[in-house]
Amino acid sequence: MSGQPDENVRRAIRDAMDRLIAGKPLHSDGKLTVKSLAQEAQIKRWLLTHRHTDLQAEFRARIANTDTEPPAIRGLQKEKAKAAKKVKALTADVTALTATIHQLERVIQVLALENHELRSDQAGAGAVVPIRRRHHASDRSGVPLAD
Repeated sequence: MSGQPDENVRRAIRDAMDRLIAGKPLHSDGKLTVKSLAQEAQIKRWLLTHRHTDLQAEFRARIANTDTEPPAIRGLQKEKAKAAKKVKALTADVTALTATIHQLERVIQVLALENHELRSDQAGAGAVVPIRRRHHASDRSGVPLAD
């Protein structure tokens, strides 16, 4: 575009201003910066900062008078808020799960110690002694026998 007459460059810059402020960029990221304005107008940035400083000042003034953010920026801010909320929820989940893991580790350790104690008590007991049943004077049906 550097070979075009000055009026065409100025028109391209003003058109780019309109698109950026309306939130409908074609050639840039949509940010309201001089760099994005140059990208949107498809010119070199130095043309705005050195040759067309009046248009740069006009752009800054129009931005200052604009209360709203471009729709692209608003959309990104909403996505960021949702992502932050999700990160907070996931962090809480991870914290709760970590606490559960530590609690289960302690339970496993206690059970392992009890198991070890029971095995060592059993090894020291020696042979198993059977328990004998007492014989009652009854038949197997549960009715007492006569003496």
